[in-house]
Amino acid sequence: MFTGIVQGLANVHSIEKGEAVWTFAIDLPNTAGLERGASVAVNGVCLTATEMDGDRVWFDVINETLERTNLSSVQEGDDVNVERSLKMGDEIGGHLLSGHIMGLGQLTRRTEVGEGFDFTVEAPATMMKYIHEKGYIGLNGASLTIGAVEGNRFHIHLIPETLRLTTFGTLQEGEQVNIEIDAMTQTIVATVERIMKQENPEGHA
Repeated sequence: MFTGIVQGLANVHSIEKGEAVWTFAIDLPNTAGLERGASVAVNGVCLTATEMDGDRVWFDVINETLERTNLSSVQEGDDVNVERSLKMGDEIGGHLLSGHIMGLGQLTRRTEVGEGFDFTVEAPATMMKYIHEKGYIGLNGASLTIGAVEGNRFHIHLIPETLRLTTFGTLQEGEQVNIEIDAMTQTIVATVERIMKQENPEGHA
């Protein structure tokens, strides 16, 4: 489990692209206590550390993950958001995330507001039932509060500290972001849909 509080930026040292698996070598900002087999969220994607050499850690990414996330567009030399997995007793500053990406959104507008930025993100239509104003959402592994929602788009305000600790400071219009909806929101929506279907089985108002 993760909290969506990005712990910093990590640099992608190299990517070995195999037919079934891509192996990422990533220089993490902090590997204290990290062991082989541990989980790390990379741009919000839960990955398992397979090898370690100092602060450089290797992760294997299968084709299904590459198809569902923006890791397929990451290149050598790029920075990625990273968060170590939650330990018992850790403070939960954001909201609980699993590292399982639901889909991809696209940054359609980036507007400078004071020292921060306002982002407009377009999400798949099937995902919008989970996205509501003042709710939480995981974008590239960062726990963020949703602003106004309009059709298939929603707004996010990013403060300078978030921009400093994440890749959002350099994210450009047209780029894709990984989206995770927390399990609690998914459960609530599914429950409400089931109750409404039971009360209105024929689909009549």
